[in-house]
Amino acid sequence: MGGEVAPRDREHLQIEHLQLEHLQLLLEVNNALVSKLDFHSLFQAISTAVKRVVQHDYSSLCLYDEARDEFHVHALDFPGGKGLVREQITFKVAGSPAGRAFTERKPLVVENLDQEQFPSYATRQLLAEGIRSACWVPLLRGERCIGALCVGSRRLAAFGQENLAPLFSVATQVAIAVENALAFQQIRELKEQLTKEKTYLEAEIRADHYPAEIVGDSPEWRQVLEQIETVAPTDATVLITGETGTGKEVVARAIHDKSWRRSHTFVKVSCAAVPAGLLESELFGHEKGAFTGAIAQQIGRFEHAHKGTLLLDEIGDIPMELQPKLLRVLQEQQFERLGSSRTTQVDTRIIAATNRNLKELLEQRQFREDLYYRLNVFPIAVPALCERRSDIPLLVSYFVKKYAARMRKRIDEIPADAMNYLSQCEWPGNIRELENLIERSVILSRGTTLQVALTELRSPLPTSPGTLADKEREYIVKVLRECQGTIGGANGAAARLGLKRTTLNARLRKLGISREQF
Repeated sequence: MGGEVAPRDREHLQIEHLQLEHLQLLLEVNNALVSKLDFHSLFQAISTAVKRVVQHDYSSLCLYDEARDEFHVHALDFPGGKGLVREQITFKVAGSPAGRAFTERKPLVVENLDQEQFPSYATRQLLAEGIRSACWVPLLRGERCIGALCVGSRRLAAFGQENLAPLFSVATQVAIAVENALAFQQIRELKEQLTKEKTYLEAEIRADHYPAEIVGDSPEWRQVLEQIETVAPTDATVLITGETGTGKEVVARAIHDKSWRRSHTFVKVSCAAVPAGLLESELFGHEKGAFTGAIAQQIGRFEHAHKGTLLLDEIGDIPMELQPKLLRVLQEQQFERLGSSRTTQVDTRIIAATNRNLKELLEQRQFREDLYYRLNVFPIAVPALCERRSDIPLLVSYFVKKYAARMRKRIDEIPADAMNYLSQCEWPGNIRELENLIERSVILSRGTTLQVALTELRSPLPTSPGTLADKEREYIVKVLRECQGTIGGANGAAARLGLKRTTLNARLRKLGISREQF
């Protein structure tokens, strides 16, 4: 009959119909996947897409972690599972069926998992869940492979060659969608990182720091400068030691500024200022709900300093229980945030600073020996101010200029006798004490001559018994003579000495100085 279709034509039409259905299905899958940039939504879409392509009891997405040479399981769809296989578990590439599909860049069908072909942890877990056969398809992006798509069944030999073509097509689309989502996630994380770095840097700019300039020309200070020039271009860990207030942070910043990391963030954290219970979160960050009060995810100082430099100030005060985690970051540049099993990789240079004797802490078992040697790769000892007295005039001039400009004052002269006196003082607080004194002196100065508040200082060390009182008496007599015996007023001796009038009168009585002689 003229209306009948020949068997060959009928078969041809059926093939064309199946191909059309297959193309329609792939189009729908593609539309469902490419619009998903959020990982959670994408993984749900992947599970739905795979169900439409082939019948199965289990499916998962194994993404390759190049840094650790292992797979991370994502997009797990296993409603009847016992919980032995779950999302975020990891397993090694070598010896696993996913690893073979990944390495050979072609699908792998295993009709019976219980044949010890792949004695890997992942295969044993699937068998324990009752999965008897499975198929792994590589996720290819050009010449690269980013992981493998796995489907499994509780039946033996559940997958044949007829399943490979549609699974391979879906896997190709999944690879594109996953790569897009990864790129989007990276952009979002970088944006968050830049936002947090901006906030941190704004706070740093508002804070009062030592000057970035390296002030000093003494032999002791030049030796420190040579060490900075030597170690800065490297990525070596530096341990800076020295008394409080000697400028250890200035040295750390100079190392950062002279390194290739200078275009990235310099981050500082004081291990002594942060409570021991919060220091781990401060350094490594935490996930939402990691502890009471953790209402949102927070990245730590190590991530803030990614590609830059992290100064761990007062490293001698870091708790013993936190030292192993710090040692791991120093050795492997890896850590986990509090409340997270995900490993974070950073590229951060570490500079440690302390005013404590770490060797004594080692003997007292308050500091790990392996951590000490890992920190002490390149030690720099910053000299105390009393060990570099020839630098004091330079520092005084620098601080006078700095604070006069800040207070909109004009100070053109620093009395020579005051400068000599400052150069001979003990300075137990080192540069910090000198800076604070000069700031107060600039505040007290009413004219263009610096009026140094000398009486607030510890007097210079005597060279012989009785010299201390003689030096003080000699200086006050000199100032009174210049002021012609006048104590009060803007140009009086009290103002020149930075003292109250009553305080100077009491000092005169104590030293046996009479005003009438001037």
